[in-house]
Amino acid sequence: MAMNTIHVFGLGAGDFEQLPVGVYRKLKRAHPLFLRTKEHPAVQGLREEGIAFVSFDDVYEKHGQFADVYAEIAKRLTDEAKRGDVFYAVPGHPLVAERTVQLLFEAEQSGACRVVIEGGQSFLDALFAALRIDPVDGFQLLDATAFRGDEWSPSLHAVFCQVYDSFVASNVKLSLMEQLPDEYPVYIVTAAGTKAEQVKRVPLYELDRQTALDNLTSVYVPPVQDESLLYHRFETLRRVIAALRGPNGCPWDRKQTHASLKRYLLEEAYELLEAIDENDDDHMVEELGDVLLQVMLHAQIGADRGQFSIDDVIRTLTAKMIRRHPHVFGDATAETAEQVVENWEAIKQKEKGSERAKSILADIPKSLPGTMRAYELQKQAAKAGFDWDDAAPIWKKVEEEMAEFRAAASGARRNELIGEFGDWLFALINLARHYDIQPEEALQMANDKFARRFAYIEEQVRKSGRPIASFSLAELDRFWDEAKEQERQEG
Repeated sequence: MAMNTIHVFGLGAGDFEQLPVGVYRKLKRAHPLFLRTKEHPAVQGLREEGIAFVSFDDVYEKHGQFADVYAEIAKRLTDEAKRGDVFYAVPGHPLVAERTVQLLFEAEQSGACRVVIEGGQSFLDALFAALRIDPVDGFQLLDATAFRGDEWSPSLHAVFCQVYDSFVASNVKLSLMEQLPDEYPVYIVTAAGTKAEQVKRVPLYELDRQTALDNLTSVYVPPVQDESLLYHRFETLRRVIAALRGPNGCPWDRKQTHASLKRYLLEEAYELLEAIDENDDDHMVEELGDVLLQVMLHAQIGADRGQFSIDDVIRTLTAKMIRRHPHVFGDATAETAEQVVENWEAIKQKEKGSERAKSILADIPKSLPGTMRAYELQKQAAKAGFDWDDAAPIWKKVEEEMAEFRAAASGARRNELIGEFGDWLFALINLARHYDIQPEEALQMANDKFARRFAYIEEQVRKSGRPIASFSLAELDRFWDEAKEQERQEG
């Protein structure tokens, strides 16, 4: 059984006189003829030529979302096509910014009808002429009603179509203002290609304050020329790192290897932890950048050697995050953080199924600081059931290890003394884990406390005018107690 055909015409971007002769002749014979909207400069000409049509403007008033509008229009057309051939006219060209036509193509794929594009002129031609720009320099067309900031490429000519009203314009403005100065010039183009054509330059912050916003409005954003305005873009950072490692780059950066950078990654990570502890947002931004720099340098070294690139790093991470969060990206459920961890570990074990003969402790890096590695070793062993149920036996173990260290301190060989001290620390860390205390964090707090109180002692010594060596331990201890009391009152 032959399918009926939906013939789709483009009414062009301008007045009726600009309609191609071939399209005009076909429209004269078209019946039944449907228009997506009669709000178009060429429609009055259709009336004057006696061309009958039915518009879908009533559908816009029924729905609050454009997606629902377009879906209903497409359904009405396919229903009409069950009775015979249908003729459908849209603004501009049928294949440029016309969602209903794409929905008709989907219907064609499912066998509901045939779709034939009968031509038309895109609004883009008139817009390029009005703005006097050449899209060969790089061009991006964006739907303002469904725009996300990360889709915009600032180095290209950008045109936002379907800027129907101030609400849509406001969404575009707010997204762009996250990346551009408030005063950045943009152009509002209305009725391009018609006698009523207008091009108005406004600062970005005023984009949604204009009255001339309707279904014939587009917004043009010129390419960003000031390189400093692109410093926040990942592509810019990537180029900078590549230049530093390039033939004419920095001698220090060029000589680095994965091994030589290890110490810097640790240093930057600890400086970030310090910024977090200080609750200093500006410091955190700087230190997060320094950590990211280490990632970028390692990735660039990998790229220089033909081994891997930052794309591989990001791709692997993205795939892992999606794979291990089926409660977000799949059908699994996880109502609590504990369930998330359980799911994560189960998926992780499934991924590593071929390595099950390996120790469950093997994935804990040996390069971790001692307190952190001890904590992670104990936590992983606990997941396998190797753990006490309550604190009492842990306290007993701490006391046993302390007694053994004390005994060794009275005359044991150095290696034995170090070993006993390590056992005592290990037991203390186990106790910390039971009380959900991160030992590294606790020790850093103790370090900071000691540094603050000792600084107070030094201040008192300076005030006295005497050298610190002239003070007895008892005198220094009194300053220490004063520092403790001062902290207690302030806290």
